[in-house]
Amino acid sequence: MSKLKELQDRSGSICELCSANEGLSVYDIPESPNVGLDSSLLLCATCKRQIEDVSTMDPNHWRCLNDSMWSQIPGVQVMAWRMLTRLRSEGWPQDLLDMLYLEDDILGWAKATGEGEDENTTIKHLDSNGAILQAGDNVVLIKDLNVKGANFTAKRGTAVRNISLVHDNPEHIEGKVSGQHIVILTKFVKKS
Repeated sequence: MSKLKELQDRSGSICELCSANEGLSVYDIPESPNVGLDSSLLLCATCKRQIEDVSTMDPNHWRCLNDSMWSQIPGVQVMAWRMLTRLRSEGWPQDLLDMLYLEDDILGWAKATGEGEDENTTIKHLDSNGAILQAGDNVVLIKDLNVKGANFTAKRGTAVRNISLVHDNPEHIEGKVSGQHIVILTKFVKKS
């Protein structure tokens, strides 16, 4: 039995990412540690073209990953993660990525092409005026802030020196105020 026929049987003759039923062909997943069917998907021409040529990318086409990312087929999970990672700047894919859980070996496979490695460079921490914040910067609070759990209020105009960035959330920074290490929302600071 040919690989195409086996993939058609596995998928029910639909694209394993978007469920289209026309223009289907075999797609070999790059950097796959597996062989045979586990390293291939049955994809429609639209999905295959957009995966291979990012200049043809239509973010709305990939909303189909909301359903296919839950597939039990590891190759489908890998390609769903890779495409959501490519599109995370659109906003909605990040929500799906936050929900998607991959076993360590499957996540390693998904990252094997280098997808997501530049994650920290794409996240920008911006102050209330839109200035880019970097680790080690000094900022000033622009609003009185009640510090939860520390029973004090950080007053407007307080300088926070040598901040550090929260790498997975562009809206948070960390710094010391009144001897307490706290998390501060970037919208309440300005770079000094």
